[in-house]
Amino acid sequence: MNLNTSEAVALVEILQQATPDSIRALSACGRLRCLAKGEHLFLDKEPVEHLYIVISGFVTLYTVDPQGEKKVIFLLDKGKLINEAVLQGLPASINCEVFEEAQVLCFDRQEFLRVMEQDFALTKSVLDSLAMKVRRLYRQMKNTPNSVRGDKRIAAKLWKLSRDYGVPCASGTKIKLDLSITYLADMLGSRRETVSRQLKILAGQGLIQVNDGQITIPDREKLSKYFKLP
Repeated sequence: MNLNTSEAVALVEILQQATPDSIRALSACGRLRCLAKGEHLFLDKEPVEHLYIVISGFVTLYTVDPQGEKKVIFLLDKGKLINEAVLQGLPASINCEVFEEAQVLCFDRQEFLRVMEQDFALTKSVLDSLAMKVRRLYRQMKNTPNSVRGDKRIAAKLWKLSRDYGVPCASGTKIKLDLSITYLADMLGSRRETVSRQLKILAGQGLIQVNDGQITIPDREKLSKYFKLP
């Protein structure tokens, strides 16, 4: 997708709340970056001076625990702000890796703040984006490994992915992501072997189908009932 900065700004819903003057200013100071799968946009504890927004593709925000285990916190797609926390002026507190080839809109932190100072609607949109991330974190904390059985956690995650990234197909709803078992394990903070075993349990009950890294949900309502059962 070959876009100029003005066209990229026009694609971001959160920026459409800004005034025409703000949109012109953002179009003038923004720039586009193309990143390959597996490339890092920034690393934990690294100084970051740019605010990033996904224009196409997917990026992952993840942490690494003291044992070196990777835990995916967010998977972000088109129109999502990646690092609102950069506006605080502190080093990054999370890692950002490209999940699928992506195009990212970049703004210098100070320049973006100057635009925000003159535009309350834009400021509120950024705060709303950050608040949504906080709410998602609350839900993740509620579904910690000690409080929910592993197969139900996977079922809940696949149901959500099918809602956000699913496309109808002959056999149900296909999650339009290349989901490896390793990546699912990273999303859940579990071991690969455990996730593989629990996927087989779900497949054995007809709740999911796994073919060449593609996961299909035959009946989303049935899957929802499964992870909600006590």
